[in-house]
Amino acid sequence: MRIAETAVPGAYVVTPDQHTDERGSFFEGLRADLLETVLGHPFVPRQVNYSASRRNTLRGIHGVTIPPGQAKYVTCVRGALRDIIVDLRVGSPAFGAYEVNVLEAGSGRSVYIPEGVGHGFLSLTDDTCICYVLSSEYVPGTQIDIDPLDPDLALPWGFTEPPLISRKDATAPGLRAARSAGMLATWQEATRCAHTTAARKALS
Repeated sequence: MRIAETAVPGAYVVTPDQHTDERGSFFEGLRADLLETVLGHPFVPRQVNYSASRRNTLRGIHGVTIPPGQAKYVTCVRGALRDIIVDLRVGSPAFGAYEVNVLEAGSGRSVYIPEGVGHGFLSLTDDTCICYVLSSEYVPGTQIDIDPLDPDLALPWGFTEPPLISRKDATAPGLRAARSAGMLATWQEATRCAHTTAARKALS
């Protein structure tokens, strides 16, 4: 398993080693011990979500306020998608920077997204399904939504026709407006949350 840091500090792309024979294939999708070694703190799953999307569906950019904070480990389990993460941590050396990866079900490739970093994707096939392994449970009223088509971010979604997008995402504020409104966590808050939340939940 190869774990490589992205252009967004603290976010990683995880590529498993595939083992194949005449029966098919096998790979390890998540190794908590290896991920912990890289992160410097444990990633403790608290909730697992799935979403299924038609081709050309755009979801995001989504995040969670701090507190409670939420790290994500995302994997495409059916179809294919263009995955984009955005650094929303005010004061981060990479604030506003993004990372793009194509995730396909057969590859097992995953992305680890730390607290304070936004996430979204464009489905590239019909019935694309993504799995989210989350470090915290859903808390109503804590979701942060950023306009995925914000011209200041200019994210390279790569669609050739208008995407399917929810009204909530289409009317979300851009990065500049979200920062001015005080919606975003600071780099220090996100870093502190990652360590304290993991330690507390590891002991619970």
